[in-house]
Amino acid sequence: MATLNNIAQNLQNKSIFITGCTGFLAKIFVEKILRVLPQVKRLYLLIRAPDAKSAKHRLDTQVISKELFRVLRTKHGDEFNSFISEKLCPVAGDMAVEDLGIQETHLKVVIMREVDIIVNVAATTTFDERYDIALNINALGADRLMAFAQRCHRLQMFLHVSTAYVCGSNSGLIMEKPIRIEETPNGESNLDIEKELQLVEKKLEELQARGVEKAEETAAMKELGLNRARSFGWPNSYAFTKAMGEMLIGESRRDLPLVIIRPTIIEATLADPFPGWIEGFRTAGSVIMSYAKGKLKCFPANAELPMDVIPADMVVNAMVVSMVVHSRQSASFIYHVGSSKQNPTSNSVLANCAYRYFSSNPVKGKDGRAISIDQPFFYTSMDNFRKYMNFYYNMPLQALRLANLALFNICGRLLKDLTRKYNFIMYLAELYEPYVFFDGRFDDSNTEGLRKAMKAGGMEEGWFNFDPKCINWEEYYMKVYYPGLVRYAMMQK
Repeated sequence: MATLNNIAQNLQNKSIFITGCTGFLAKIFVEKILRVLPQVKRLYLLIRAPDAKSAKHRLDTQVISKELFRVLRTKHGDEFNSFISEKLCPVAGDMAVEDLGIQETHLKVVIMREVDIIVNVAATTTFDERYDIALNINALGADRLMAFAQRCHRLQMFLHVSTAYVCGSNSGLIMEKPIRIEETPNGESNLDIEKELQLVEKKLEELQARGVEKAEETAAMKELGLNRARSFGWPNSYAFTKAMGEMLIGESRRDLPLVIIRPTIIEATLADPFPGWIEGFRTAGSVIMSYAKGKLKCFPANAELPMDVIPADMVVNAMVVSMVVHSRQSASFIYHVGSSKQNPTSNSVLANCAYRYFSSNPVKGKDGRAISIDQPFFYTSMDNFRKYMNFYYNMPLQALRLANLALFNICGRLLKDLTRKYNFIMYLAELYEPYVFFDGRFDDSNTEGLRKAMKAGGMEEGWFNFDPKCINWEEYYMKVYYPGLVRYAMMQK
């Protein structure tokens, strides 16, 4: 590995091309670079937009205006806007089309001539996304970006953010190793990406020939993605298509330095730029807030299995350090950025802390009254959870449905509301089942080596800490994560 003298010196006057910057993680990455490493020359931000004006508008309204940039804005004061204009260049384009959809020829030439590092954070992270969309962005989009990278004259490395759950249904200790083309978690059949594309095209043609409405088409494409993912051993179309993205760029990179960062469950920032910042409800947040609002009375999860949470700022710190360590190295490197190996927390700690926090700081309902919650309990298998939901919720719903028919729809509104709540809980349970029953830990030997390289290079560890051993989980949940969910995620709804 290269020796680090100083991160700022290594990135001075470097230009970085970043995708996905309107998303949660990439925003934090951009803010960190601007605040801590202003010596960079320029950040080119690919933004899905039809033209430069629209791209600039999205940058201003969906990135720079966020509270995440409060510290940076205070730091620069009246000079903030001029600093942003100098350092950030929005690029109108689209990962879902060839050549990244960049229409401005001169800007494309400038990027190809000047960019030193490409950072791919673009993804559709919805677990049950339409298969055609997930495949086009998470897999083909990454491959299009790699093809673009091959045309950049002075490129020193390609950094790709994936997910640790590309391992699929595997358990035990999950190693930091590449995924080969045709390799599947269940090993039962070879994966052919070209055939998957043909399957998608055939399905779309069939649905369009039938003249189905958009909602039915979307439901069918979501179902196709989940079925295809699970047939190969992946939990959902997100992990499946991210795995295919890794396969494609691993094959097409040639001798371009490639770093793949595989985070686990990314949640609110631990410390940087301030504790608790989060945007929207992430993987664990959706379940926790359903519990806090009284919609979820129990947790379908093995209480003692690891819940592999990692704060978003630690992922960003690992990204920055890896950029410097592996610049100009004609090899590929894979890093798990998680907590289950070094400092595991569990489903029970997550849930019990939620009970303590939201009992003392209850969420208010639409009527303004505090919502009371019960001590959480766990169903250690989905079969038991389904039996519980069927007996206590679904069977009474069926009885109410019959009564409503006999009473000429007098209970129609109540029936609709209860049915919606029941379906939502079952949807959450099915969607997150592969994660709350995941019996694996992610080896981070490579990541530990990256931490040692950082220390050996004399870098200030406090600025770029990504060691999960420093996290006190109860303190993080009670003082950082849950307050952040309420302050930021709920306020954004």
